[in-house]
Amino acid sequence: MDLNFSAEDIGFRHEVRAFIAGALPAATKTWMVAGKSPTKTMVVEWQRILNAKGWAVPEWPVEWGGPGWSAARKYIFREELQMAPAPSPLGFNVNMCGPVIIQFGTQAQKERFLPRMANVDDWWCQGFSEPGAGSDLAGLKCRAVRDGDEWVINGQKTWTTLAQHADWIFLLCRTDLAAKKQEGISFILCPMGLPGITVRPIITIEGGHEVNEVFFDDVRVPADMLVGEENKGWDCAKFLLGNERFGQARVGASRERIRRLKIIAREALDGGEPLINDPDFRRQVTEIEVELKALEMTVMRVIAADMKRHDGKPNPTTSVLKIKGTEIQQGVSELLMKAAGPYAWVDGDPDEEGSNEWDLAPDWAFGLAGTYFNWRKQSIYGGSNEIQRNIMAKAFLGL
Repeated sequence: MDLNFSAEDIGFRHEVRAFIAGALPAATKTWMVAGKSPTKTMVVEWQRILNAKGWAVPEWPVEWGGPGWSAARKYIFREELQMAPAPSPLGFNVNMCGPVIIQFGTQAQKERFLPRMANVDDWWCQGFSEPGAGSDLAGLKCRAVRDGDEWVINGQKTWTTLAQHADWIFLLCRTDLAAKKQEGISFILCPMGLPGITVRPIITIEGGHEVNEVFFDDVRVPADMLVGEENKGWDCAKFLLGNERFGQARVGASRERIRRLKIIAREALDGGEPLINDPDFRRQVTEIEVELKALEMTVMRVIAADMKRHDGKPNPTTSVLKIKGTEIQQGVSELLMKAAGPYAWVDGDPDEEGSNEWDLAPDWAFGLAGTYFNWRKQSIYGGSNEIQRNIMAKAFLGL
């Protein structure tokens, strides 16, 4: 089955593009065109604009606020957001924990959490990775012990993205020490403000504070914060990671970065000539554009195949999208570094007094080296690309 865009879908694309152009706050647009990650305020403001439009949770069923779009329209919407560029709805709320609650949660959990997730009244973060249990997620050691009407949680999570902003965390805890690695794990929701929770920043190589360590010391969580069955949290985790990996293809985002790359290459000089005139550089740009087109076609095939699936199980083909999508994003960041040359190291605020390095550097050079180093993580998080190859070998080759 092929996924083709109808005339109505093309009209929908124009509608989405026009809405973003008219509704996206100007400051957010300027900030993101410069290649910067949106701030918390920008994400919340924009998602609430989308929620008021009925577009904040495109993957959710209509009964919980979803717009009821076809697979083609969901794809178009994601692509237009990324190409604008505009902030995507907060992934922890919309693409990760929200769908898990819809699939596995109780009615009370759905009514309590889903509307607040859609409107970012609560900012969520993900507590999966641990020291020694990142790519080998099933090796986690964080414990949750039932004590009457509460779970008592002890342990540590690491690489917890944006935990410094979070009101809630969804985490995997080991609830049966005697079970096999993938068993005896439960999916639990936990308020970040409870006694015993400590968040400690991890400053990454480019100087950014995006990830954190989170410590749990006798943290008491109500028993009804368990999602799904006790000791069956691995089912929730696989479901969540399948959704996360699909989103990591980010075709629209790579297309926008390539557009920016070409602009920079026309301004950057190499031997007195614009870099875009260099045959070897043009070849590299062309090669990555061809790879991106192939990825886009693969994404559309996966979407078309998923339209025929009704088992609710993760599609192992999303591992292909995760691998190639992250490789392309890293490749584009490398070409941006090459185009910027020494200016790629310029960081900070070009409007800030005393930023002497900005006196000579062009505006488009902001933070390119930081992005390059930060994006090395993309082939690791969400399950490393090596793990994804193992998943595909098992699913498609029976190895």
